[in-house]
Amino acid sequence: MSFEVNTLFLLTIDVEVILGLLLLLVWVQNTRVRAVAWWASAHLLRATSVLLYGLYGSVPDLLSIDLPNVLLFSSFGVTWNGARVFNGREPLPGSLIAGAGVWLLAAQWGWGPEIRGQLSALIIATYTWLTAQEFWRARKEPLVSRWPAITLFFSYGAMFLFRTPINAVVHGRESETFLSSAWLSVLSLESFLMTIATAFILLAMSKERTELRHKTAAMTDPLTGLLNRRAFLADAEVLLQQQVARDRPIAVLLIDLDHFKSINDRFGHAVGDKVLQSFARTMRAGLRQSDLIGRLGGEEFTVVLADAGMDNAYLVADRLRRTFAVNAAVIDGEAVHATASIGVSVIVDPNQDLARLITLADQALYLAKARGRNRVELAPIEVREERAAGAPAPRQSAA
Repeated sequence: MSFEVNTLFLLTIDVEVILGLLLLLVWVQNTRVRAVAWWASAHLLRATSVLLYGLYGSVPDLLSIDLPNVLLFSSFGVTWNGARVFNGREPLPGSLIAGAGVWLLAAQWGWGPEIRGQLSALIIATYTWLTAQEFWRARKEPLVSRWPAITLFFSYGAMFLFRTPINAVVHGRESETFLSSAWLSVLSLESFLMTIATAFILLAMSKERTELRHKTAAMTDPLTGLLNRRAFLADAEVLLQQQVARDRPIAVLLIDLDHFKSINDRFGHAVGDKVLQSFARTMRAGLRQSDLIGRLGGEEFTVVLADAGMDNAYLVADRLRRTFAVNAAVIDGEAVHATASIGVSVIVDPNQDLARLITLADQALYLAKARGRNRVELAPIEVREERAAGAPAPRQSAA
């Protein structure tokens, strides 16, 4: 069994180096993901630490015990700080040496090997649990690999604390007994497998984060942060089908900012961009999470309201119009007084598709502009159908 332990010992060094270099290569290919560089450094530090441990007896204890422990504890601190950087938080430089400092003080105070071993396990477990907690902190980010990472690091920390009573039992027996060798082999194998697992789960998180950002960038308008035309139409079609299947109403708002070209000409494109951003903020603040809003292009936007009939859709549209007029009255100290015209259509026939609803809303928007802008109008076709059925004429808003 001693041969197996030595083999695992050497394999651990090799694997730590390989994984560290692999993560370093991934970081070189995308240097914006700084957390990967931190995690690569952690593996290389651990490889150096294990290598120095292997020199015990042939070099002074300072190089084979003290320095390896400092590097080992620091490596777990680096992993935790990498998780902080991954979440967009600043690293804590002092935390990198905090664990090592505590251990060195314990050694200076003359604590025995068994107590220092327990302290070592506690330091590593603390760093590892802090890493798990850091990943838990940002759990709202839709990364599937985040949950295995939380579980893995929490288990890893618990495993180090579990080693302490096992080591106490093993050291109380003859070192050459089967039980002693077997437990040492199990613990070495477990560390070897955990090393591989943690590296690959961190790599998976980094890759998933990159893919998510690329997907988000492909679906989002970069100026306003709203859905772009392609993403909006795709999501709106799905929402429409869900509403039809549930026999629930759905409304479409087509919105155009009034005289937007004139705003650009008078105040410059920088102010025009801020008007668009102000409009996007107004929409996000005034709509529910179940609603959709997208930028179709230029100064034209569209909204899909779930569970909204004609009256509710009209009220929502008019509230958004009035709120935007207030928010965009002054932009960067300039009296811009930007306004918006809105056309509203509501599904009345399950056979109506999204394109038809947008066309109806566009007709209502044209009517709003023809009647003076800064107002809400309902789809003319829907108006005629309602009047034909004896319904009262719908309300219209004016500035």
